[in-house]
Amino acid sequence: MATPIKEWSKLEVRAVVRFLFSKGTKPSEIHKQIAETYGEGAMSRSRVYQWCTWFGEGRTSLGDEPKSGRPKTSTNEENTTSVDELIRCDRRMKIREIALKLEIPKSTVHEIVHDTLGCRKVSARWVPKMLTEDHKLQRVEISQRLLHRCQQDNGDEDTTHIGVGPGGDFQANNNLFDNLITGDETWVHLNTPETKRDSMTWKHPSSPVTKKFKVQRSAAKQMATVFWDAKGVILLHILPQGQCINAARYSSTLDRLKEAIRCKRPGLLRRGVVLQHDNATPHSANLTQQWLQHYGWEILPHPAHSPDLAPSDLHLFGPLKRHLGGRLSRQKMTSSVN
Repeated sequence: MATPIKEWSKLEVRAVVRFLFSKGTKPSEIHKQIAETYGEGAMSRSRVYQWCTWFGEGRTSLGDEPKSGRPKTSTNEENTTSVDELIRCDRRMKIREIALKLEIPKSTVHEIVHDTLGCRKVSARWVPKMLTEDHKLQRVEISQRLLHRCQQDNGDEDTTHIGVGPGGDFQANNNLFDNLITGDETWVHLNTPETKRDSMTWKHPSSPVTKKFKVQRSAAKQMATVFWDAKGVILLHILPQGQCINAARYSSTLDRLKEAIRCKRPGLLRRGVVLQHDNATPHSANLTQQWLQHYGWEILPHPAHSPDLAPSDLHLFGPLKRHLGGRLSRQKMTSSVN
């Protein structure tokens, strides 16, 4: 028995089928000879019968007929340009919508978007306030003023800042940070849950998986006002439960702050206090401004809608609430000066 041919092509096998069929050989005999010559996998019996039928109908081509349906489209330059234009017109358009609009496969659009154009889908960045051009110019102006003030205090210029002292006399202020006090308010819950990050523990490969149940913050809360400087906390004042800060309460808190400064920072009232607080309504109210003008305290300018410039939010309240996480207060907080 002859050894089957190992290397062959489909066109070669089809040509043999056509040759034997034209000689009048039956399809069953053709399949037998094909299997003996090329092996069992060269062409199945049903395929031999099908090609014999086509040759009997007058077919002469040995190649495959074009397949019906949507033709395969490559990621050519025209498709790339069309996809790029659609994305630039509508950044939220989905790949499925692009494929339907251009009538090309989704896989082709996916390849163009990710591989050719290098696009990736991202979420919009959350910002607390959409700044107008006036707000941006104000931020630049105030930042330049603060920079100029720091240069003066560091002796980079010949002039020094002159402020109004508590008695109405003018006082030279050569060091901004020695006289600077910052303050803000925050809500403190009587039960502050421990964060998932703070509850992280070391785990061995054989240790069981730890679980953390979700705990809601307590509805009971009190508002705390904290004033501090480079040396530490000067005043911590906590309002009774159910009360929030307003102009009258803030002015009263400033009275407490003034006494705390007299006790903890001797000489600061004489040199002149520089107060930094944000533009919250109680801070910018007329009653508060009258109090500050009466005692001659200087207000460090703060641009509108700029919570990123509030030191208490960034450096104090976050660590404070992490420290309180997981602790349950059995009694209401009381106002204290530390």
